[in-house]
Amino acid sequence: MGLAVSSPCGAAAMAMLMMKERRSAFRTIEGWARSVVLEAGAIHECEEHGWATDRADPHARERALLIARQDPPPGVSPDEAVAAVRDVLDTIGDTCPECPPDRF
Repeated sequence: MGLAVSSPCGAAAMAMLMMKERRSAFRTIEGWARSVVLEAGAIHECEEHGWATDRADPHARERALLIARQDPPPGVSPDEAVAAVRDVLDTIGDTCPECPPDRF
């Protein structure tokens, strides 16, 4: 027995389910690139201060670049998407600027 969508509420619920499978829309390519880098696990947030820090994981960096090449945002070429991800990776340090140096 399949899922029957016979009411407007059922159709709305189905549309909501489908929307959750897509990536969120972003206003800038930089915002999209940050989300890709975070999704790939190449960066993480300092738990105390919230700064993004590089995990120094080459596999995660490669995953981020692969995502950028295979699934760029609408209207952006794969090369532009990869360049945006590389820009984000190049601007994030490996330590939180607010944490004391001896913490690491």
